[in-house]
Amino acid sequence: MNAYDELPRNPANFVALSPLRYLERAAHIYPHQDAIIHGHRHISWQETYKRCRQFAHQLQQLGIQRNDTVSVLLPNIPAMIEAHFAVPMAGAVLNTLNTRLDAKTLAFMLEHAETKVLLVDPEFSLLAKEALALVSQNIFIIDVADDQYETSTQNHIGQIEYELWLAQGNENFEWHLPKDEWDAISLSYTSGTTGNPKGVVYHHRGAYLNAASNIIACGMTPRATYLWTLPLFHCNGWCFAWTMAANGGTNICLRKVDPELIFKLIHQHKVDYFCGAPIVLSMLINTPEDKKIPIQHRVEVMVAGAAPPAAIIEGMRNIGINVTHVYGLTETYGPSALCASQAGWSDLSIQEQAQLHSRQGVPYPLQDGMKVIDPKTMLPVPHDGHTMGEIMFRGNIVMKGYLKNPEATAETFAGGWFHTGDLAVCQADGYAKITDRSKDVIISGGENISSIEVEEILYKHPAVMTAAVVAKPDPRWQEVPCAFIELKEGITVSSDEIMTFCQQHLARFKVPKDIVITEIPKTSTGKLQKFILREWAKERSVGEFKI
Repeated sequence: MNAYDELPRNPANFVALSPLRYLERAAHIYPHQDAIIHGHRHISWQETYKRCRQFAHQLQQLGIQRNDTVSVLLPNIPAMIEAHFAVPMAGAVLNTLNTRLDAKTLAFMLEHAETKVLLVDPEFSLLAKEALALVSQNIFIIDVADDQYETSTQNHIGQIEYELWLAQGNENFEWHLPKDEWDAISLSYTSGTTGNPKGVVYHHRGAYLNAASNIIACGMTPRATYLWTLPLFHCNGWCFAWTMAANGGTNICLRKVDPELIFKLIHQHKVDYFCGAPIVLSMLINTPEDKKIPIQHRVEVMVAGAAPPAAIIEGMRNIGINVTHVYGLTETYGPSALCASQAGWSDLSIQEQAQLHSRQGVPYPLQDGMKVIDPKTMLPVPHDGHTMGEIMFRGNIVMKGYLKNPEATAETFAGGWFHTGDLAVCQADGYAKITDRSKDVIISGGENISSIEVEEILYKHPAVMTAAVVAKPDPRWQEVPCAFIELKEGITVSSDEIMTFCQQHLARFKVPKDIVITEIPKTSTGKLQKFILREWAKERSVGEFKI
């Protein structure tokens, strides 16, 4: 054996990586600093640590053991942040449920996860009650009252209220790091468009690393203030609950996205950072001028999406908020790539900067690899900006796999890379730019049309707030582009005017053959539900479409 190999691994030089250490450290270094602010309620890091230990102790008192699932149906309130630490402290796995889902889908998730405990906010009590009626196993229900939501005790469906239950716990509960950092820490379900959702499993190591990676990616200053515009149920809030503990910062809770309230909270708490989908940014940009509060300090936002339009990035800059574009999926703990800014970009026009920043870019600081790869040959595509491939990831910030679904796990990890399904090109500077989801490419008369390219043009029209382009069946061309448009408040424009605008900026075969002005269906995180729009487009092709 080589002398280097003879040096032993021992408790002094090797420990499992877990974001639980971030909380312990924050409580020790910043005991009296606000960890969580929710309305008039302020909770320090020391108090948060005590509450999380009480929470974990109470879970063990209920018989919760390693790898048991604890589910939560909560908005962005203190209990939701606490659950991100307390549940894994008890050795269990946290399952954050999407509050916008229907009862049948939630019931599937509760059954599939074999949930033992469920925390429920009163706003979602009736939804939870309907879902639980479809579930066979016994689940211990805890009601989480919130004074920011007006309700009555009639909405309580659980055995006990959260604060009463928490008060019975041991604030000095001795928790332990997982024996293996590969242990599961959380379970998130994908919002699949067909079939049942898939359960994405994260491990302690990945959560620890992506929490730190977030700090590096956005240049987060110590003890920063973070506003929870992003749902914590979405990829565990992109790991930012753990990030803020690592940073020693302050979480500002927000039950739901309200543009006017967001401006007020940014001003009141001098918010430094927040995250969201392009639709959230669009709402801020289009807030009436008399409701906006001028931003006088540095504010950074991380925006994720296949391709946030350049118009949105430009609009945010105009209201004083700097945008960092990140990219990822549920399977990659949220953000796993970013459009890293280069020296000299700030000297360009804001339009040029917006175009550069709308790309998906390069690997996240602590992600091992991200490449645009030909899925047939598994070789990287040339950096020519034209050759199309699929974005793939590999590294510690990739899920363990899909729960109870070895076939889907093996398929998505084929060739030693995680396959995203996003089609992209690699530009000359090595930055990736998505051209489409594989299922969103429109093939019209043998020509490939990027729906994203058409959407970029639509967003340049001054009346357009939201645009989505999908394929519509056509007897002659097989498929043609069909555009769905949401207009800005108080503005009127006809489909014909939008069509004329497209004809002035797009090649003839790329111009939408049908333009529908309507409200576009969205997920709870603001993503446009193109699978619904595809069905609408099919119905329009046979004259049966109804708004």
